[in-house]
Amino acid sequence: MSAFEASVPERVVLCGPDGQAIGTADKGTVHHERTPLHLAFSCYVFDARDRVLMTRRAHTKKTWPGVRTNSCCGHPAPGEPMPDAVSRRLRYELGIVAATIDLLVPAFRYRATMPDGTVENELCPIYRATVADEAVVANPDEVAEAWWTPWLAVASESGAESDRLSPWSLLQLEALRRLDGTPGTWPVADPADLPVAARS
Repeated sequence: MSAFEASVPERVVLCGPDGQAIGTADKGTVHHERTPLHLAFSCYVFDARDRVLMTRRAHTKKTWPGVRTNSCCGHPAPGEPMPDAVSRRLRYELGIVAATIDLLVPAFRYRATMPDGTVENELCPIYRATVADEAVVANPDEVAEAWWTPWLAVASESGAESDRLSPWSLLQLEALRRLDGTPGTWPVADPADLPVAARS
């Protein structure tokens, strides 16, 4: 566990509509019916065969428990560079040490509401990670299960599947489908296009 996981409480970066950081808040108090806009990230992990690591969120998670989703999501700590946050959470949630971490979609933003009214409201850049070792050690506090699947099978999904993807993953698939080439050849985005709060 890193110093960030060990710190109490974990804090997230609050953002204004222009992407500027406007403060921080205890992560445990942020998600509710009026969740403020805050900084996050999503990561899709690929192996050499263009398989993507999919996960199911732990059933104890406050937001979207048990839902099938992308490889890893998280929140950078105040002042933490985004690639460092991605690397940290990959190790913590999945026991993965990434060979590469690349920015794909700098300005992704979404808002989604659970049936109980809990809201996710995030500036959430999308990253690609690659691995040489496909072994995964899922942290049960975060991940109920994890499995490798061909990217094309995931990329073709829509909201109609019976075991639906998380709302952010469905939106992110739309963004990733617009990229040229296959996952291993997708162009790397310019970090200067990140929200200002994410340019640590």
